[in-house]
Amino acid sequence: MDTLAGSRMPLASNFLVPNATFIAEVIAFGIIIWFLARFVIPPINKMMADRQEAIRKRFADLDEAQADARKAEAEYKEQLNNAKHEAARIREEAREQGAQIVQDAREKAQVEHDRIVELAHTQVEADRKAAFNSLRRDVGSLATNLAGRIVGESMDDDERQSRVVERFLADLEEAR
Repeated sequence: MDTLAGSRMPLASNFLVPNATFIAEVIAFGIIIWFLARFVIPPINKMMADRQEAIRKRFADLDEAQADARKAEAEYKEQLNNAKHEAARIREEAREQGAQIVQDAREKAQVEHDRIVELAHTQVEADRKAAFNSLRRDVGSLATNLAGRIVGESMDDDERQSRVVERFLADLEEAR
């Protein structure tokens, strides 16, 4: 048997020396690698790249949707804040209008009150004058009749009668 120099192992059993089976296996392995690299791996890589691109697109869409949601939330908060300010402004305006209506009603009531009081004073003054004139006539005729009985002479003279009545009424007012 053949042995290598200094070695006791036969040449055929040395695993470091390639034999035909090994070379055929290496060639078959190379063909399988070439076949996989040429026909199997590119579609798998393409499918993985497409899948990664779809995932990136979904993340981009998600980021865009989140940005839109934040923007919509900000707009909603702004509109809500504006609505609150508008409601406060309307309430304040209504409060001011209510106060103005109350003030106008008070002023109208005061004017009506003053008119009624003035009308009452005018009516009282007219009634007083009418009563005074009626009293003057009645007292005048009673006084002249009474004076005529006391004095024993007729007081039918109008001038004399009016002087007596005027004197009586003046005395009456002084006594008051």
